[in-house]
Amino acid sequence: MKSTKEFLSKSGLPDGDLTNMQPSEKCFSDSAQYRFEVPGIQGPATMEALLDEIITLNLTIHRVTQTKGIMLLTDNEISAMVNLAKHGQVDLVLSIGPRATYDTSASVHTAEGQRMGLRLRGQEQIIRAIEDVKRANVLGCNSFLLYDEGLLWILNQMREQRELPANVKFKISAHTGHGNPCSAKLLEILGADSINPVRDLQIPMLASIRQAINVPIDLHTENPTSSGGFIRHYEVPDMIKYTAPVFLKTGGSVAKTHGWNTTATEAKQRAKQVSLVKRVIDQYYPEAKGSKKGSIK
Repeated sequence: MKSTKEFLSKSGLPDGDLTNMQPSEKCFSDSAQYRFEVPGIQGPATMEALLDEIITLNLTIHRVTQTKGIMLLTDNEISAMVNLAKHGQVDLVLSIGPRATYDTSASVHTAEGQRMGLRLRGQEQIIRAIEDVKRANVLGCNSFLLYDEGLLWILNQMREQRELPANVKFKISAHTGHGNPCSAKLLEILGADSINPVRDLQIPMLASIRQAINVPIDLHTENPTSSGGFIRHYEVPDMIKYTAPVFLKTGGSVAKTHGWNTTATEAKQRAKQVSLVKRVIDQYYPEAKGSKKGSIK
């Protein structure tokens, strides 16, 4: 294996999972190591309940992510969420609606078809996904959750050629199924602004991904029942130390599935989960630096 490891090193990649880990020296533009993201907030009423509870608990979050899809939101709902994001000083990430589970194909619902993740089938679905992005962007949303590498590539081409604004950001979902440094590097080359690897990677594996890329890594501190339901709160200090800059995706254990229709009450429960993770950080890694409110660039 020596020659293979040497080639990986020459290519700027780690030669294995980083069992001899060193703290990451990379950070966000404000020099912070971590930010909080609350996923699964599907509409304005739930988003308002979340942001109100965050204030009540004296917490700071930096991202709110909707996961059901832009195509399932009305223009008024998108505009309302954009306005809430501005008022709450958070980044609103809307997920692209066309995906395998919404397509006319039954393949994704079979045991074999589940291997396709939520990727798109056919060029018409690519076109529809692009239209989803254009529509939400006109209404004020600049950050988007993607499930398909080819879609990422063409959207980045559009951004580079100013068919989309230069400030549009693309976040890659864990549902694309990537879990190694080479895949992460490829996504970064294709235009990803942050990458969510598969949910159960061990810290040395995550550290090896960090060595390979510069964009933020999005990590689940907990998961819905459909994704295993496991909770990683006590691993968060090491996530920050070895994978910074990192978005801590928190509150998922409140849901049963990825596209769960979170209620206002459940949104408050997600906020509570953020407070639990923050407690672990404060106790076990108090020197860790989190971004201040409004640090969403």
